[in-house]
Amino acid sequence: MPELPEVETVRTGLSPVIEGETIIDANINRPNLRFAFPPRFCERLTGSRVIKLGRRAKYLLMTLSTDETLIAHLGMSGRFSIVTPDGPQPNTNPAHDHVVLRLSNDHCIIYNDPRRFGFMDLTPSATLNENRFLADLGPEPMGNGFSSKWLAEKFAGKTQSVKAALLDQRIIAGLGNIYVCEALYRAGIRPQTPAKEIDPSRLERLTICVRDVIGEAIKAGGSTLRDFAASDGALGYFQHRFSVYGRESEPCLRSECAGKVSRIVQSGRSSFYCPDCQH
Repeated sequence: MPELPEVETVRTGLSPVIEGETIIDANINRPNLRFAFPPRFCERLTGSRVIKLGRRAKYLLMTLSTDETLIAHLGMSGRFSIVTPDGPQPNTNPAHDHVVLRLSNDHCIIYNDPRRFGFMDLTPSATLNENRFLADLGPEPMGNGFSSKWLAEKFAGKTQSVKAALLDQRIIAGLGNIYVCEALYRAGIRPQTPAKEIDPSRLERLTICVRDVIGEAIKAGGSTLRDFAASDGALGYFQHRFSVYGRESEPCLRSECAGKVSRIVQSGRSSFYCPDCQH
């Protein structure tokens, strides 16, 4: 599932094309994705001007002139593509084109989703943070609200693993399995470690590593493992820089470590780590 860096990459690609433009026409090719589309979805979008395209955690936020915001989640396989009148068609199966927005600049934005695990919602912009998908989200990992002090407060007394705690969107927004594994490796912390047992100095290191991993992944255009591509069809490249994720039984990349990467399953998800240098 696309994580924060992948969604930010999509936002960056779409923003110059869509911001300031009017949605001349909106069409859906089915009544639902993961959830049903909001009532009068196409009618409410048609004629609105896109003021801003933002992001919160793993959600795209399209602020509209109608005082509503379109919330979009990519799910497992969702992709937004930009199509121009004389340009190439996206490298996707048109049978899975579920939402088509025609803009005033003659561009079309097509949402394609083979697995239909993504979804869209429309909510009043004035109460955006009260929307059911956004209300309980923690701070952004690159924002001022995320710090070692914040983690210390949230980890206090928690017997669950640090891996599970970092995946909790109420503690930190936007992190997923890939980047948590990579950040824990850089911080030298085993994913099984109970969150409450991590001391302040290691929390400070973990905070830095989370920021670094997310920042580097955004610069690399995210990670493409199966379905993800940016709005122009480009693939992410951060997967070529994985230290542990997907590298089971391969040597640890630290020169001073002779260990090999191990994989365990935590809450149904694979965790990759080096048992020799993560403690």
